[in-house]
Amino acid sequence: MQIVKTIEEVRAIVRAWREAGLSVGLVPTMGFLHEGHQSLIARSVADNDRTVVSVFVNPIQFGPTEDLEAYPRDIERDKALVEATGGDLIFNPEPEEMYPPHFTTFVDTTETTELLCGARRAGHFRGVCTVVSKLFNIVGPDRAYFGQKDAQQLATVRRFVRDLNFNIEIVACPIVREEDGLAKSSRNTYLSTEERKAALVLSRSLRQAQAAVENGERRAKVVVDIIADCLKQEPLARVDYIEVVDLDNVQRVEKIEENTLVAIAVYIGKTRLIDNFIWK
Repeated sequence: MQIVKTIEEVRAIVRAWREAGLSVGLVPTMGFLHEGHQSLIARSVADNDRTVVSVFVNPIQFGPTEDLEAYPRDIERDKALVEATGGDLIFNPEPEEMYPPHFTTFVDTTETTELLCGARRAGHFRGVCTVVSKLFNIVGPDRAYFGQKDAQQLATVRRFVRDLNFNIEIVACPIVREEDGLAKSSRNTYLSTEERKAALVLSRSLRQAQAAVENGERRAKVVVDIIADCLKQEPLARVDYIEVVDLDNVQRVEKIEENTLVAIAVYIGKTRLIDNFIWK
């Protein structure tokens, strides 16, 4: 298992794999890996002959008031997890390797980025699409792996891959949760003990909503109200959004049908957490 820092090194290694007839999977991450990332790596290892994990805290997807400098980083910890899971290569570039001087070219999307996190984090998805497209061009994988927790990101990547004719299969992997239900996230490390306990209201509210849908409720407004009523019971929770959208285009729907995403973003103290469920 290797860590490389340059685009040239990655391309040379992948070229040798290709010459040997091997398939390649890519797991794009911002590092500080946890069991959620590990599930993506494991899926890639199962599907492909070789797996590349990118570890890159992408500066252009952070807004001016967001947590770029505070975002947790630990490459040695990441290396141990990737190696234990069977990954073959970590690409860990510096920002100047990915964004040389006078970098002026970006990949942007519409429709799938208009609501949810896209409405609240100006420029975020332009940064995501740009870095993911660069990683696709650098690594040239057969498949790339993304988690359902970032459902809007998943929908947006699928859209630009389709629109720009990337010959890459996008593989969605389920949310991985703590034993008590909290969705795994690198930002969970920001939570105090009290906040960590309060954060369970996210998954609890979604479970109540999902139970209502399973019992036949199809009105989006009613499902939103169920979630909102549950979140109101937690004093440390401040709702950013509660949305019911079509998973393909991330536009609001009034009725829950096949392929509907129920997504929330909630501040617990100063930490913004997201969670969701998909009605299939």
